[in-house]
Amino acid sequence: MTITDGSFVDLPTSRGPMRVHLFIPQGGGRYPGVIFYSEIFQVTGPIRRMAAALSGQGFLVAVPEVYHEFEPAGTVLAYDQAGSDRGNELKFTKEIASSDEDAAVVAEFLASHKNCTGRIGSSGVCLGGHLAVRAGFHPLVQAVAAFYPTDIHTGTLGAGKSDDTLERFAGVTTPFLFVWGRQDPHVPLEGRQKIAARLNETGGDFEWHEFDAAHAFLRDEGPRYNPALAHVCLSLLLRFFSEKLR
Repeated sequence: MTITDGSFVDLPTSRGPMRVHLFIPQGGGRYPGVIFYSEIFQVTGPIRRMAAALSGQGFLVAVPEVYHEFEPAGTVLAYDQAGSDRGNELKFTKEIASSDEDAAVVAEFLASHKNCTGRIGSSGVCLGGHLAVRAGFHPLVQAVAAFYPTDIHTGTLGAGKSDDTLERFAGVTTPFLFVWGRQDPHVPLEGRQKIAARLNETGGDFEWHEFDAAHAFLRDEGPRYNPALAHVCLSLLLRFFSEKLR
């Protein structure tokens, strides 16, 4: 499916405007919406390509700039030490309440978009995987696909390094798809086991996949990229969202 890429909107939040990049199937139809969250580097080339691949399968994809209150609109951090340092600094500077507000703003925008069916999911990689999970606590978000989400098992996301994500799984009926790399140092075995145990304890609706891969194995730049697994993961994502959002 041909898509429109390159458009964006600046949505108001209590902490200033948030730029949201849009990937819209052409043809004027209505499609399920997906909030797609980036890594700590914001909307890089690999993130745009992942968003475009999803949109091309018939989804209205919105990619928010996760650090909009700290960086000028359009800022992309480089995949280098300086970019990593800045991204990680902001990950522990931004308040969890701000991330939750951002999710609500984008979900409400998608729900009212002329090209959206009103069915909305969230997805993301790394930091974005954790943000996608938290978006799943919003009543408008009906399915979550999280790829190697960081900091859930430690509860350290946001200012003060004290998030409540694990606690909030209780009573949540949103279906989740989790995908992990076994060689990921950011989410080791004991961390994955802690998350799975909590989901089982709360009776969560979830599916779980692990691959022999490193962190960021979906990023199509750098030595950790695994193109074969990226293809498999896109198939998992499309099947999951087709079941839950169509």
